[in-house]
Amino acid sequence: MTTKKNLFVALLALLCIALPAIAQQSPAVTRGPIVIKAFKHDTGPMLREIQPLLPEFSTPSEHEIENLDNPNNHWSNVVAPDPVLQTAENSPSVETPSPNVVFDGLGNGSMFFCNCEPPDNDGAPGTNNQYVQYINTSYAVFNKTGTMLLGPLTGNSFWSGFGGSCQSDNSGDPIVRFDAMAQRWVVSQFAINNVAPDFECVAVSQTSDATGAYNRYAFSFNNFPDYPKMGVWPDAYYFTFNNFNIAGTAYVGANACAADRSKMLTGAAATLVCFQQSSANFGELPSDLDGPTLPAPGTPNFVMELDPSGSANLDLFKFHVDFAVPSNSTFTGPTLVPVAAFTPLCNGFVRGRCVPQPGTGTDLLESLGNRLMFRLVYRNFGDHTTLLASHSIIAGTSGGIRWYEMRNPESGVSLFQSGTFAPDNRWRWMPAIAMDKNQDIAVGYSVSSTATGDFPSLVYNGRTPADPAGTLETEVVMKAGLGSQISSAKRWGDYSAMAIDPTDDCTFWFSEQYQKVNGGFDWSTSIGSFTFNGCGGGGGQPQVSLSTALLNFKKGGIGVTSAPLSVTLTNTGTATLNISSVTTTGDFAVSSNTCGGTVAIGANCAVGVTFTATKKGARTGTLAFNDNAPNTPQNVALKGTGQSIILSPTSLNFGSVAVGVASSPQPITVHNAGTGTVSLTAFTFSGGAALDYSISTNTCGATIAAGASCSVSIVFTPSAVGTRHSTFNVKNNGGGGTSVATVTGVGH
Repeated sequence: MTTKKNLFVALLALLCIALPAIAQQSPAVTRGPIVIKAFKHDTGPMLREIQPLLPEFSTPSEHEIENLDNPNNHWSNVVAPDPVLQTAENSPSVETPSPNVVFDGLGNGSMFFCNCEPPDNDGAPGTNNQYVQYINTSYAVFNKTGTMLLGPLTGNSFWSGFGGSCQSDNSGDPIVRFDAMAQRWVVSQFAINNVAPDFECVAVSQTSDATGAYNRYAFSFNNFPDYPKMGVWPDAYYFTFNNFNIAGTAYVGANACAADRSKMLTGAAATLVCFQQSSANFGELPSDLDGPTLPAPGTPNFVMELDPSGSANLDLFKFHVDFAVPSNSTFTGPTLVPVAAFTPLCNGFVRGRCVPQPGTGTDLLESLGNRLMFRLVYRNFGDHTTLLASHSIIAGTSGGIRWYEMRNPESGVSLFQSGTFAPDNRWRWMPAIAMDKNQDIAVGYSVSSTATGDFPSLVYNGRTPADPAGTLETEVVMKAGLGSQISSAKRWGDYSAMAIDPTDDCTFWFSEQYQKVNGGFDWSTSIGSFTFNGCGGGGGQPQVSLSTALLNFKKGGIGVTSAPLSVTLTNTGTATLNISSVTTTGDFAVSSNTCGGTVAIGANCAVGVTFTATKKGARTGTLAFNDNAPNTPQNVALKGTGQSIILSPTSLNFGSVAVGVASSPQPITVHNAGTGTVSLTAFTFSGGAALDYSISTNTCGATIAAGASCSVSIVFTPSAVGTRHSTFNVKNNGGGGTSVATVTGVGH
């Protein structure tokens, strides 16, 4: 959580012990919308050009301040029966898949000393074969097999040369997200000064490479913006805070803010639009988009918290932001989402410390059971939308993981399923949740007990849509702990990181802390990934993505070959893709192919396609990638039209003309909409026995260049009384005809 200087830490710790619970107020926005202009913004240097941090040049000695008890604690200490408790007897026998890879991340016990506790560990996978980890005061970029590509760097390296508090104060509470819509990284941490203003420091990468340059921002607050969390959304980057007065001695209330994403992607001046809420609101989370399908246009960001009344509800708010007219922004709610009864883990314990470890006696760990845990995940599956949330609760005589899948929060939000995973008397806490494109759910968390050797460990669990509702499968140990955390702070995690890989929308990445030995400030972190079998062919299969699902060729001249259009194929899986053939159907042909016979992991190749129409009319076909693996890549649809001559207008009406008298000429424009020169062979009329139409002028000549136009003028000289109809035809040397101009006149 928060990093403040040691003297302030000691003072606040005493204050937090004495601070009484604040009486519940009805959830309300007390101020807003509040517009906060960026105090400063610029573009920074390439991160890969900043010198990595060595252990002997570690950051200044800092400690986390104590967590404040939830001032809205109205939950009873009498634990009610849990109707969604999952025990070993009803647990599915299927085990969630084993890890694809596990490697050490940053930490005091591994590769970097920050002399802080806890790690506030967050991490996210991106493209470019990168995984970014951001802990309390340091940052590193790994490839997806565990090799460090950049780092360790201090967390405030993002703002190196920026000036002010964002550059000088490495205060922590970091968040890192990958904005898959824009292929950018978004990072944040706060800068705490103990006097106004404090800052939230935000940086947005200029490319998908996490080691490159970032657009950098400092947003100032006259309150202390504690426990910041971030969600990526199409219209903004949404933040939530627990705001205290600037000294950190009194709770003000939850604060929800939206940062102007479009401006920050370009490095332009940006603003926050915030809604300060009352002290009845605490521990809110903004929704964070996963998957390629965006929310419907205009969908607000969803913000959720545990209901402050202590009742079995989740509170859902809707945040709509209008940066052009901030006064039009709204923060509405709450909508109550009834859930099964629960009591937060460590409820009633001072600062939420009750989680046991082996051989430590009174060294009990904090659970942060008084709030929902990061992230609040949103996905759009077309026929429904989903929100996922999780937190730690009392489960019998130990601690369990409560998780929720809610649907359609846009209108009429409902609880689709939920469960509490506590199949034995061990303690489970600090969860993080996510979902893949197949609607498989994964939850990562910590587990420990007083049993000898049962040190706090990293585990994960999951379910597929085929599992019984409300249940998780058998858990998997990702990293076994080797020691207990013994210190005066008794802090653990503060948050875990569970994220879905944007390259395949199947691979889960989990990260959290563990101990290699008994100790206080010598924790380590671990990073691992796993994939459910059946998602894109399974963890060991290639995963193919194509840059387009349709190649649409414009109208081309008969027999004229179009310019090539390209499809990029990318292997985003965990195995080499072996291609046996690339074929086309219809009037289409492969003009170039860089794919060869194989596509390595993370590599891509391109196929060019041309269209040569054999006759007039629409043509459809497919571009097929055939491989020797069970997951044949999707085909690309092809569409073209064998027609290049377009007439305008498509009808001429001469009205009534005296018999034997020539009308005034009316022009028809002949346009070549094709991609090559067209040779014209005939202008003719067809229709009734007596046409009475003729061409008076013709500027077209023998050819029309691609994109060019010419004109033909037609006159009507009726030979008798009555209506005359005809069709004006244009022929070209490809054999195709365009018969689209109807001519009508009346002789009298």
